[in-house]
Amino acid sequence: MTALIWFRDDLRLADHAALTEGAADPGGIVALYVLDEVSAETRPIGAAARWWLHESLTRLGEELRERGIPLVLRRGQAEEILPLVAHEVGADRVLWNRRYGDERAIDARLKVALRARGIAAHSFHGGLLFEPWKITTGAGGAYRVYSPFWRACLAAPAPQKPLPAPSALRASDRQPASDELAAWQLKPTSPDWAGGLAARWEPGEQAATAKLDRFLSERASGYEAGRDVPALDVGSELSPHLRWGEMSPRTVWHTTLAAGVTAGGFLSELGWREFAWHTKFHNGSLHERGLNAQYDAFPWRGYEPETVGPWQRGETGFGLVDAGMRELWETGFMHNRVRMVTASFLTKNLLTDWRVGEAWFWDTLVDADAASNPFNWQWVAGCGVDAAPYFRVFNPATQQQKFDPAGEYVTKWAPDSIMRPELVDLRETRLRALAAYETIRGASRDRRP
Repeated sequence: MTALIWFRDDLRLADHAALTEGAADPGGIVALYVLDEVSAETRPIGAAARWWLHESLTRLGEELRERGIPLVLRRGQAEEILPLVAHEVGADRVLWNRRYGDERAIDARLKVALRARGIAAHSFHGGLLFEPWKITTGAGGAYRVYSPFWRACLAAPAPQKPLPAPSALRASDRQPASDELAAWQLKPTSPDWAGGLAARWEPGEQAATAKLDRFLSERASGYEAGRDVPALDVGSELSPHLRWGEMSPRTVWHTTLAAGVTAGGFLSELGWREFAWHTKFHNGSLHERGLNAQYDAFPWRGYEPETVGPWQRGETGFGLVDAGMRELWETGFMHNRVRMVTASFLTKNLLTDWRVGEAWFWDTLVDADAASNPFNWQWVAGCGVDAAPYFRVFNPATQQQKFDPAGEYVTKWAPDSIMRPELVDLRETRLRALAAYETIRGASRDRRP
């Protein structure tokens, strides 16, 4: 019996249920990654994410090669490639870890197609703590507010303990041809803007493990007090590793608890990620339309170069906004508190459509995933779930005074921004945004029977 293991957003060996299952097959395994940017249910990844994917696939290929397994790369429509490769290698079954976004429609169709060809197809618990259909309200529906959602998660049976990496793997004798990773041109060439990403990050499962260990031993004690201070190095920086599945959330959960550190706030961040993915599972695509339909008529502005351009470049004149946007461009990352401030500034002070900001983050963040990125933008814009944030406007000047009072973060990333003319009047634009929100809310009330 030969197993074809389909790697997706789970670029690791540990806690990989499909790989563990296939490792027992006497005919060995074939490890396959498909870059599918053409299926209707897939969203092509952004430029920073493409850089990370190249590096992560390189590390995964090295890890597998050390165990005698080549990583086969193919590019195209997964529904065409999987049956083709399964036939090429004579696979008896195809195994993968589940996805919880729009792509699960592809997975469902593939199961039907493969089984029709006499090839078994099985999926396993994927990259969430809890599978979405297991956490529901008393009425059996999806949660729309985080606090009761997370309470339900904590009251549920504990997340599965992570599986160890298979102790031994055997390659199938029939290995198909593979694309060359360099031919995919995931990394920038001319100009090569990824130097800051390479200086900040080391993708791969081993780096993720080291990062979690360092967080628990060196940073966790200061996390609760310093998590909102962007100049402090107290975060785990695990989000891109979780996005690409170089480490599973179950591993983070159980390793953190075993370390005995006080980490309720840290684990609740896993809960927020979980909430985003459960919301996407129940509602479909999040980057195209807001979840709160009453704000469909909000007078958002589209892409206006004279306002959006300075925001993207970090040239608004507001130190915390500019520092965050320049950190993002340089490193593919931004502190969570600063993400909220920059998003609020764009959507509420500039009244720019949240989808414009979401698309920019999608292209520039190394950790942008199809749930958390649009989910968080909707939350800030006030059109998502768990909302009363329509009236929450993050004043960037006040936020800087509170969370970067000595100017360490701003001085590091945007030392000149304080001297620039300010792009907007904060008080005036705040009142303008609140008036627009109230108009929408009033119209919604008037339509009620």
